[in-house]
Amino acid sequence: MNNPKIKINIRDYGEMTAELYPDVAPKTVENFLSLVESGFYTGVIFHRVIKGFMIQGGGYDEGFGEKDAASIKGEFAANGFVQNTLKHTRGVLSMARTSDPNSASSQFFIMHKDAPYLDAQYAGFGKVIDGIEVVDKIADVKTGRMGWFDDVPKTPVVIDSMEILER
Repeated sequence: MNNPKIKINIRDYGEMTAELYPDVAPKTVENFLSLVESGFYTGVIFHRVIKGFMIQGGGYDEGFGEKDAASIKGEFAANGFVQNTLKHTRGVLSMARTSDPNSASSQFFIMHKDAPYLDAQYAGFGKVIDGIEVVDKIADVKTGRMGWFDDVPKTPVVIDSMEILER
């Protein structure tokens, strides 16, 4: 079976291609692909950028209006899902969540650098296979505090589109 591939187009930064791994996180990949297919991610921002750690998006639009989807079960080892052995290394896509292990919905993050302390704690489900330099460019943006959020880009980093390249 081929791993699905997606393209993420980021306004003013370029594009990335990521490969998704349904063998390690099947429901997570299914959920993500359905959101991509529906156009959910068009116009959302990377609202959290921490250089040397990760960039996070998928929950807010450019005006900082909240976007959300239904929650799914967290597919990671600490939540009893032992087949997800994907390590949180540079370029890995993973689902964001609250302290509730089953609160992942639409927000995801892309690792800028390795963070082994996240392994088995979050549902990694893919990896950037082309365009990792786009993550580096985004990681360099100026950030600050906005409302109750730290690390918000001063100028919005907008996902213009996401598309499925291969199922």
